[in-house]
Amino acid sequence: MRLQTSIAQISRKQILVLDEADQILDKNFKSQVDIILSQIPKARQTLLFSATQTKSVKDLARVSLKNPEYISVHEQASTATPDNLEQCAMIVPLEQKLNMLWSFIKRHLKSKILVFLSSVKQVKFVYEIFKKLRPGIPLKCMHGRMKYEVQQAIVAEFSESTSVLFSTDIFSRGLDIGNVDWVVQVDCPESVALYIHRVGRTARYNKKGKSLIFLCPEEERMLEKLKATESKIPINVRKPKVEQLEQISQNVAAVLVKFPNLQQLGKRAFVTYLKSVYLQGDKEVFDLSRFSAESFAAYASSLGLPVTPKIRFVSHKKNVSKKDMKDIDVKQMKHKAEVIEINPQVNRYMLADDGPDDDILYPKKPNTDANIYDGLDDILSPKVPGTDTHMEPEKIDELAARPLKKKKLKINMHRPVGTRVKYDDEGNAIDPLASLAEEVGPEDVIHKDKILQRYAEMLREMQEDDKEDKAQHKKSLHEKKFEKKMKLKRRRQEETDAVSDDSGSEPDRNQNMSSKGKKKYFNNSDDDEGGDAAKGRDLLAQQEALALKLLGKMHD
Repeated sequence: MRLQTSIAQISRKQILVLDEADQILDKNFKSQVDIILSQIPKARQTLLFSATQTKSVKDLARVSLKNPEYISVHEQASTATPDNLEQCAMIVPLEQKLNMLWSFIKRHLKSKILVFLSSVKQVKFVYEIFKKLRPGIPLKCMHGRMKYEVQQAIVAEFSESTSVLFSTDIFSRGLDIGNVDWVVQVDCPESVALYIHRVGRTARYNKKGKSLIFLCPEEERMLEKLKATESKIPINVRKPKVEQLEQISQNVAAVLVKFPNLQQLGKRAFVTYLKSVYLQGDKEVFDLSRFSAESFAAYASSLGLPVTPKIRFVSHKKNVSKKDMKDIDVKQMKHKAEVIEINPQVNRYMLADDGPDDDILYPKKPNTDANIYDGLDDILSPKVPGTDTHMEPEKIDELAARPLKKKKLKINMHRPVGTRVKYDDEGNAIDPLASLAEEVGPEDVIHKDKILQRYAEMLREMQEDDKEDKAQHKKSLHEKKFEKKMKLKRRRQEETDAVSDDSGSEPDRNQNMSSKGKKKYFNNSDDDEGGDAAKGRDLLAQQEALALKLLGKMHD
């Protein structure tokens, strides 16, 4: 319920309308309703609407009804549900529910189907599994943990298209979806009133609709309540056609192998279903003691689980309401209680430790076969120190019925500290502080002068090493330069030797060597008629002769 109007605006209202009044008058909405009632005038008209209206005087007094008039559209009718609604029920074993649902969807691919499941985990698991198996029709899911905007979008899509919607009871009230062909209740509703609200999603406004509910053999008591005269619900029982039932357990198991994250979701769906059955207040219909361990194992196998999950739950009282169970979960199970675990191998019940939050309590069965429990006293009942192994059966049952207590480690916050005593070589006790002083010693005290002196020495050593490195580097560069120079000189010498070998005469080679590298000057002036001119001409003639000789060899 949302309060979308300010208090100042509702103070002048003359009419109060409460839809789904049986839920709004519940204690869960007590504070919100009381706030509204305190602000609106007492002289007003109050209208309450619900398919299953409450007649509690206490609840009606809260909304200040004076001389109320009860109007029922079905009061004179022979049935509490619309006449154009065809209602059917099938007795389906627990392990065959998923196969039956798949087979039903495959045979109604052109219908708009609304499927009700008891828990959010079941809705998620069935939706994901069927989506992977692809039945041939669009699939959707909706539950209370979705955001309000997402829920509204899903409702809009479902109302406009032919599809299958998996939902919890959040869809059972307050939604007007047209043209819903089938309402399938895979899990049994908690009451006849909830059944009426669920099937009310179809056959609206003189339109035809059909509903189908799957009931386990252990839940046939609900069928009797639906057929009762005061319920006014005409429901027909049909037998499922076994030959048309498709077995999908192996396909589901293959999907879990391919998508390992769905395996954990399947375990949670298994446990939460059993928890939803346990939490129901009507123990005439919902009684887990009627189920056997074999049925649980078969149900787990139908979900594709390779191993039956452990079923644990807390036994505070035989009948625990949903509100009390939620309070227990919020308080983190402060009170420890007896826990028993189903062992499918020997079909018996064992004592176990507390399990996780989704664990479920199962009533303990009496011993039916004494041979089964031979040698299992350590499991069935805790050992009590000082007790005789041949104790009377009544005493053993009394001890086994006691809740298991978990020991807590207690730490003494005021325990003495540092009580260890040390002795010297002579055997005398040493005071703790004195022993600590001996371990540290006077030499371990840090002196700042010594540290600075050490830093100065290290700096001086580094500078000396740096000088040596620079000198070594300079010497290395000099050696490389000298080696390069000598290499170039040797190459030039080799080239000169090659030219001298081609000339063929040693004197010419010597002459060439002597004349090479010297500058020659020729003076052609008329004034130099002496020896210098003659020497110049002789030298020129020799060079010309040498050049002609070399040219001649080249032509040869």
